Amino acid sequence: MPVARAAETVEARQLSRFLPPARGGGRPSAVLVLFGEGDRGPELLLLKRAGSLRSHAGQASFPGGALDPEDGDPDGAGPVRAALREAEEETGLDPAGVQVFSVLPRLYIPVSGFVVTPVLGWWREPSPIRPVDPAETARVFTVPVADLTDPAHRATTVHPSGHTGPSFLVEGALVWGFTAGVIDRILHFAGWERPWNHDKRVPLDWRA
Repeated sequence: MPVARAAETVEARQLSRFLPPARGGGRPSAVLVLFGEGDRGPELLLLKRAGSLRSHAGQASFPGGALDPEDGDPDGAGPVRAALREAEEETGLDPAGVQVFSVLPRLYIPVSGFVVTPVLGWWREPSPIRPVDPAETARVFTVPVADLTDPAHRATTVHPSGHTGPSFLVEGALVWGFTAGVIDRILHFAGWERPWNHDKRVPLDWRA
């Protein structure tokens, strides 16, 4: 799989300009970047967070969250356990059907202080998915990679703070921020990216 090959050599600075603080700190967390085979080829699992959450409310994201003590060492297998546990808690998927094939370098989300390890997986044996807890997850869905790479579905978001970044308009959702940044870099390094219009702008309102 092209993503697996790209993951072998990619460095954190190639994925994001937001890297974990050199002095340490930040809350260890992990997300599951789960690919599977759909009707139109490879697809990616995403969810929409509930609008009532304190952090990143209403945003489309990967399944994931902070490491719990039972997940184990943040420098060891902890992130993989956390990514699979959170994915099960949020989407109802069966972790036994997921084959983890790589772990990307840690990245940082300054607004929430999370130090995030993206865990890459292949959905070897798909299982039913749904929002397990509506108070946390509003929607669970998959997006064909073909739609993510379609230039018509790509844009640059403009946050009220002035920060700009890549985004995807897919499956009735706007994917932006950390999640869109990781997807953008994966598509690039996997050789899936197609030329798109970076000047197409999508403003985010004050609630973002």
